[in-house]
Amino acid sequence: MANEPMPEKSSPLTIADAQKRVDEWITTIGVRYFNELTNMAILTEEVGEVARIIARKYGEQSFKQSDRDKDLADEMADVLWVLICLANQTGVDLTAALEKNFEKKSIRDKNRHKENKKL
Repeated sequence: MANEPMPEKSSPLTIADAQKRVDEWITTIGVRYFNELTNMAILTEEVGEVARIIARKYGEQSFKQSDRDKDLADEMADVLWVLICLANQTGVDLTAALEKNFEKKSIRDKNRHKENKKL
């Protein structure tokens, strides 16, 4: 109705929030984390699923019937989920790590790409 307040927009999910929410989900619904080696294997599998979609959608491979309903965004989210699990298990603050990575790349690659004649 006209007099009803507008629902508040939820704030964007930060990396730190994602790490907390994955941890909460794992400890309440998922029971426990798989061990790090298992999660590394799962991460590899999930990256392979992203590669499969990319190869078919943007590359030269044709879709198999079993691949047609695969959703790239969902598969990318699966990769992110498992990566967050591994970060949580190994004590990595992904926000801090990404910020540090931006610094590293900004220094190391300041002119690298601009000077690349291939680009």
